[in-house]
Amino acid sequence: MDIQPLTIRTDLALEAKEFAAGKTGGQIPGISAETEEDNGIKVTRMDVETEEGAKAIGKMRGHYVTIEVPELRGRDSELQSRVADRFAREFEHFLVKLNIPADANVLIVGLGNWNVTPDALGPFVVENVLVTRHLFQLMPDQVGPGYRQVSALAPGVMGLTGIETSEIVQGIVERSRPDLVIAIDALASKALERVNTTIQIADTGIHPGSGIGNKRKGLNRETLGIPVIAIGVPTVVYASTIVSSAIEMLLNHMKERVDGTREIFGVLDRLAEDERLQFVREVLGPLGQDLLVTTKEIDGFIEDIANVIATGLNAALHEAVRMDNAAAYTR
Repeated sequence: MDIQPLTIRTDLALEAKEFAAGKTGGQIPGISAETEEDNGIKVTRMDVETEEGAKAIGKMRGHYVTIEVPELRGRDSELQSRVADRFAREFEHFLVKLNIPADANVLIVGLGNWNVTPDALGPFVVENVLVTRHLFQLMPDQVGPGYRQVSALAPGVMGLTGIETSEIVQGIVERSRPDLVIAIDALASKALERVNTTIQIADTGIHPGSGIGNKRKGLNRETLGIPVIAIGVPTVVYASTIVSSAIEMLLNHMKERVDGTREIFGVLDRLAEDERLQFVREVLGPLGQDLLVTTKEIDGFIEDIANVIATGLNAALHEAVRMDNAAAYTR
């Protein structure tokens, strides 16, 4: 089944799979997934193995890892440390899967607009990652073992620079010749519970701005000529999604307490999820009220999750940092 015409507004492959599975009533050919939970951290690893599977969920073929932590909004520093450690381990698996050697030159790209808090994840991560490429070039004899060459930049958005982000990154890749690009961006979700609680890692690259409908030229192996690992966190959700979810919760709530809800709610009670969502969009769209919505705690959350991702990347990319962290855990 091709769900592309339904224009599901989500950047999360897991959500796209769940939606397609709900429409087909079971497994989707060409897609395999496994899930494990560990003390409040749920990890789902999904492989989109065939073009049929990719078409069914509207995502590219590749490997996706989704880390869900419902309590992440609580700003618990101990939990954040555990999430950073789990993120680092999952990211290391990507490096192994893509055959990235320990001495590979890595470029980290923080996508997004640093002037708009929900879109500032990428630039915030770039501020916190350990960059070393200049040290390798200027004073290689003073770089200790266990580090690799890492460079980072936040190229901004086309509204600020007048240049496509992909063009900026392509130019830097051509000049600095990294072996791997890591692209970090804020995402959009279709589920309220996943906003600010989920991290996605994918080896399929990324299309800056796709979550809010501003599709730009992608950053992937085809455009850059090298592997691209994308990291994203959903920080916004559409108003139409909130309204549709609220209607569903209201229906379920009333069904538990009142008989004859079908007569009360009429056609709303008979609409499938995608039909109800499309109905809400048709109401809000012409009025210009299908807004992108985020939580009121977004300022603190962006700082926290950026630190989590940066800490995880530092540990995954630099063996010396990983060993220091391991020593700290054992003390």
